[in-house]
Amino acid sequence: MEEEKKENEHHEEHHESHKQNNLTEKIRENPWILATFIFGVLSTVLLLASLFGGFTGNAISGDGAANKLVGFYESLGIEGLKIESVKEVSGLYQVNLEYEGEIVSVYMTKDGKNLIPESALSPLEQTSSNNEEETEVPKSDKPKVELYVFTYCPYGLQMEKAMIPVVSLLKDKIDFKIRQIGAMHGEYEKIEAERQLCVEKEYPDKFLNYVLAFAENTEIGNCQGDATCLVPKLNSLYVSLGIDAEKINSCMNSDGEKLYNAEVSNANSNDVSGSPTLIINGVKTQSSRSPEAIKGIICNAFNNVPSECSQTLSTEQASPGFGAGTGSGSSTASC
Repeated sequence: MEEEKKENEHHEEHHESHKQNNLTEKIRENPWILATFIFGVLSTVLLLASLFGGFTGNAISGDGAANKLVGFYESLGIEGLKIESVKEVSGLYQVNLEYEGEIVSVYMTKDGKNLIPESALSPLEQTSSNNEEETEVPKSDKPKVELYVFTYCPYGLQMEKAMIPVVSLLKDKIDFKIRQIGAMHGEYEKIEAERQLCVEKEYPDKFLNYVLAFAENTEIGNCQGDATCLVPKLNSLYVSLGIDAEKINSCMNSDGEKLYNAEVSNANSNDVSGSPTLIINGVKTQSSRSPEAIKGIICNAFNNVPSECSQTLSTEQASPGFGAGTGSGSSTASC
C-alpha cells in the first residue's frame, strides 16, 4: 500500500512537471499567453487597489517602465522582444512591443510595477487608441497633404519613407508638407525637429532628400541623439546633399525655437498628438504604409486625377524606424 502511494505521488509529480514544461514551451512560443494570464489575475488586483487607495509607487520614466517589462519577459526565457514606442494614455504607460513582426500594446502603471488589462480601460480610450473612424476625404483640384510626425518616432519614419516616393511622383500637383508635432522621446527629438525646419527653410529643394536620408541612416538612429556620435554623421549627410552645416546651425540658433513653437501650436490647434497622422484636404485619414497605398488615397482626393496616378509604385510596406528596406509590422501603430 505504501509503495502504491509513493508511486501515485511520483506519477502526480511527473504529471505536474510535464504540464509545467508544456506551459513553459507554449509561453516561449507565444509570450502573450502569459500576458493574458497575468491580466486576468490583475483584474482582481485592480479591484482591491481601488478599494484600498490604489497604487502609490513613485512614477518612473516611460522608457524605464518599458525596459522593466522586457526584462520581466526575458527572465522567463522569452527573447526577441523589441520596444517600438511608449506613450502615456489615461495616466498609464502604453508600451508597444514587437514580437516576430506583430505589435502588441501592454498597459502599465506609471511606477512600472503593475500590468493593466486592456479591458480595464474605458471603451472611449480603447476606441481612440485602436480604431479611428474613417472619414471620407473631400476632393480638390490640388489636394493639401500634411504628414505629422515626431522626428524619432519609428512609425513616423516609416510613413515618411513610404510617402516621399509619392511626393516625388506627384510633385507640385499636390500641396505637401511634413509637420512637426513636438518631442516625446527627449530633447534630441526637439533639436532634430528644429534642424529639419531649418533645412526646409534654407534648402527647400533638398528638404525631402534630407528627410529620407535621415530616416534611412541606421548609424544616426543608433546615436539616439548623442551629440558626440551624431554630429560627424550629420556633417557627412550634409556633404552628400550639398547642404552647408554652418547655415543650418545659424538658422537653428536664430530661428529654430520660433519655427518649432509654431509647428507645435499648429499641431495642437488641429488636435494632432500621434505620429504619424495623415491629413488630406483637412480630414484625418489612415493608409497602409506602402507608396502604392498612399498614392491611391491621395489620388482619390483629386477632382481630376492626373496621369501620374496611373503609375504603379511599390506595394511593400516601408520598415519602421531607421534604415532602408521593407517591413512586415503593423500598418497602424503610432507613437
